Amino acid sequence: MLVVMQAHATDEQVRAVCQKIESLGYSPHPVPGAGRTAVCITGNKGEVEPGTLDEMPGVQEVIRVTKPYKLVSRDIKEENTVISFPGTDATIGGPGLAILAGPCAIESREQAFAIAERVSRAGAQFFRGGAYKPRTSPYSFQGLGEEGLQIMAEVREQFGMKIVTEAIDNESLELVAEYADVIQIGARNMQNFSLLKRAGRVRKPVLLKRGMSATLEEFLMAAEYVMSEGNYQVILCERGVRTFADHTRNTLDLSVVPAVHRLSHLPIVVDPSHGTGKRNKVTPMSRASVAVGADGLIVEVHHEPDKALSDGMQSLYPDQFDELMAQVRQIAPVVGRTVPAIGRHAPVAAISVDRTDTIPSSAP
Repeated sequence: MLVVMQAHATDEQVRAVCQKIESLGYSPHPVPGAGRTAVCITGNKGEVEPGTLDEMPGVQEVIRVTKPYKLVSRDIKEENTVISFPGTDATIGGPGLAILAGPCAIESREQAFAIAERVSRAGAQFFRGGAYKPRTSPYSFQGLGEEGLQIMAEVREQFGMKIVTEAIDNESLELVAEYADVIQIGARNMQNFSLLKRAGRVRKPVLLKRGMSATLEEFLMAAEYVMSEGNYQVILCERGVRTFADHTRNTLDLSVVPAVHRLSHLPIVVDPSHGTGKRNKVTPMSRASVAVGADGLIVEVHHEPDKALSDGMQSLYPDQFDELMAQVRQIAPVVGRTVPAIGRHAPVAAISVDRTDTIPSSAP
């Protein structure tokens, strides 16, 4: 159920409605909008009797929400959710295209700083990197743990980028929440409901990656788990699904971007690195992601990808990332987006939109 407040409803009237919902044994979720506040009701097993609410001062109407996801839905909030970060003009979900870039895994301080310096100069506002790495093989590099988080905190201090990193379980979530600006929940954990609920009780933005075989409804329901705990700062991420195709690591489903925008107010970014698994496909799929309306890109970059301890084959060289950013700057205005400016000392890459497989001269 959704309680729509009148445009002139006072904060006191909104609080009274929330208290009434709690007295009925349900959970209220007030969501301010551009013109009025709506209060979503969760925890009800059936329809709430409207007569108990629609006569309260400030209430305009009580609407039945038919979708299984409620807080995620545009039924409760028509305006796009825009997530901002104190101390910076970076946003996710606004007119500015959010650029998240960095290595798959933090391997050392030297590695992290070398990559951070390049992606920051190219215009990235967010530094992504894994301190905890859930790997298919138990013998693969599992990440540096808290040491990796400390390195990323130094990167933030030095370059001013916000930090995005993954929590893989309830234990790591506490440390990640302490260090990170955005908590990532990976594809393998998209339906780890206890972890989602725990992340929902942390008041930091959560970047939720789509599961490898998840439908759109399952994806949105996973976001609902986070929001049902009171954390409304959720960013969705398309990172490819598993299909019969063998020419890519995964099949990047860009059709999900406009589908999410139609059904949900949450922002959605695209990960073309995991979505394809191949370096020569990352730039063209990044271009396509921007063109289809993605709210941002999350791209893996490594200065020595042939020596990377994780996902080197899908990591761009820094020169390639420069070129990607140059091409994105050409496409973004066509779809009403802006892109962060090149850093003061950033190299200006040549623009060659018709090329799909550009390898810089420094690459082997």
